[in-house]
Amino acid sequence: MSGGTTSKVAVVTGAGSGIGRAVALGLKGEGWSVAIAGRRAEPLRETAAIACGGPEMLVVPTDVAQPDAVRSLFARVTAAYGRLDLLFNNAGTGAPAIPMEDLTFEQWNTVVAVNLTGCFLCAQEAIKIMKSQEPRGGRIINNGSISAHVPRPHSAPYTATKHAITGLTRSISLDGRAHDIACGQIDIGNAVTPLTERMAAGVLQPNGAVMPEPRLDLRHVADAVLYMAQLPLDANVQFMTVMATKMPFVGRG
Repeated sequence: MSGGTTSKVAVVTGAGSGIGRAVALGLKGEGWSVAIAGRRAEPLRETAAIACGGPEMLVVPTDVAQPDAVRSLFARVTAAYGRLDLLFNNAGTGAPAIPMEDLTFEQWNTVVAVNLTGCFLCAQEAIKIMKSQEPRGGRIINNGSISAHVPRPHSAPYTATKHAITGLTRSISLDGRAHDIACGQIDIGNAVTPLTERMAAGVLQPNGAVMPEPRLDLRHVADAVLYMAQLPLDANVQFMTVMATKMPFVGRG
């Protein structure tokens, strides 16, 4: 992406590593003021310390599954910047890849709390700000997943929450329309992050085989999110899928 001079404000959750870090750095490089959130402070500080030009990042350790923590995050953002133009709802977690009947209630609840409730809570606070600010409006981008379309074996909690994100995205789009709030979803397949390292060695396929899967460079994911983020509010990417070309998504199963 070319260098920019915007002074727009973004919140990126799950920004301590992987996709969140790449998107936060991409936005910063384009001149955005970026507040980064995540459960652990040290990875956030590492993200903020990476040199890529642009304004200094606001580091706000946050557990997105906790309503008070989310309210505090967005209060910090409005105190620092006075407005909010973009929320990238990226924080997520998974459960062990074991048969569904062996999962504990706590493992299920943890995934739902972070992936779905956390996304909802952050969107709530963002919408409140975007409705009331001048100029009015803003954009919310939810990180869905290939799992918003089809599951992997032994992924019921993650897949269920990512399917739910699609419904939440549509609801935000509809309810936000009257307030100049755009909402879209990016579904990412096999980006190179620490969470997908195991794919290079081999992961379980629906037919029972264990096979390696190709992955795509994070910069392509960041560029895709930045394209969505930088559209004017009268244009929207409702859904985008970006993936490694040869990963087993089309025709899976």
